[in-house]
Amino acid sequence: MSTGSVEARRVLLEGRVQGVGFRWHARLEARALEVKGWVRNLEDGGVEAHAEGHPDRVEELLGWLEMGPAGARVDRVDVRLAEVEGLLRFEIR
Repeated sequence: MSTGSVEARRVLLEGRVQGVGFRWHARLEARALEVKGWVRNLEDGGVEAHAEGHPDRVEELLGWLEMGPAGARVDRVDVRLAEVEGLLRFEIR
């Protein structure tokens, strides 16, 4: 993937996003889309994610994150531009 075709986004999610397999499912979805990055739980009950890759694939992952897996309820999504970190895979932190 050339650097010109890579973009990155930082995402903060609020709602019922912990204890529902959110991170595990996000990793599966990101890897299926060939998006690199990470996802982690936050102390305030939210989830934070960093996604980088082809713009269309990143947008597709963002759409999935807005819905989450079965059992999740995403009440708020904050998406911001981020620096490309050059990650090799998508992981749970």
